[in-house]
Amino acid sequence: MELSGMSPIAQALLAGLFTWGLTALGAGVVFLARDVSRRTLDVMLGFAAGVMIAASYWSLLAPAIALSANGPMPGWFPAAAGFLGGGLFLRLIDRVLPHLHLNAPMADAEGMPTSWRRTTLLVLAITMHNIPEGLAVGVAFGAAASGLDGASIAGAIALAMGIGIQNFPEGAAVSVPLRREGLSPLKSFWYGQFSGVVEPVAAVLGAAFVMMAEPALPYALAFAAGAMIFVSAEEVIPESQANGYSDQATMGLMAGFTVMMILDVGLG
Repeated sequence: MELSGMSPIAQALLAGLFTWGLTALGAGVVFLARDVSRRTLDVMLGFAAGVMIAASYWSLLAPAIALSANGPMPGWFPAAAGFLGGGLFLRLIDRVLPHLHLNAPMADAEGMPTSWRRTTLLVLAITMHNIPEGLAVGVAFGAAASGLDGASIAGAIALAMGIGIQNFPEGAAVSVPLRREGLSPLKSFWYGQFSGVVEPVAAVLGAAFVMMAEPALPYALAFAAGAMIFVSAEEVIPESQANGYSDQATMGLMAGFTVMMILDVGLG
């Protein structure tokens, strides 16, 4: 069945399963190599950040602004309010959800105090990254179903492709450090791919929400953009820059941004 002939919920689910699948593919790197250089991981993380930043504008904020042009509020308001709301939402999750950044000692665990194991906290950190990505994909397909100018199936597909591509290095960025810490390849892979399981769930929820509340569509698009920018600035970019390979990580970010821009402009 062609994607255009499916319901938006089914489209979002399929896209979410695709992005999750590429997370699992990246996590599967541990079956091929016990370790990956820190420089390579930092370039991968930089690439992921570049994709997320580009997607936040071309796939989310730009359509939100276009959809608001003839609305009752000033054209900038829905995008600005949704964007800030997405950042505040992720800030709240960041303060509450126990998690631990890659390579950080247990003493630097963030969120509510917990006795959870280091492995669990590491996986939760990456899982938190994937929530806004899944929402973004779902909202994009829901927006395309609205039939309004500024949102299209091609644009939603481009976003899903970009998110999927950057999920490959994210999956490896989880599984490889776990393997380095002594977990078996199978366990490292399991935890790495599990961090992406929230994406199809969040994608379905995002599509369902915008279908039920179409007037909120510009806010929802901008909300997903704000959440992704928060994750990029607060988590992904600092992690990629913290190990002495900042120039390489920055070039990775530039490459990721360019790939997502080409995908969105070329397909959308």
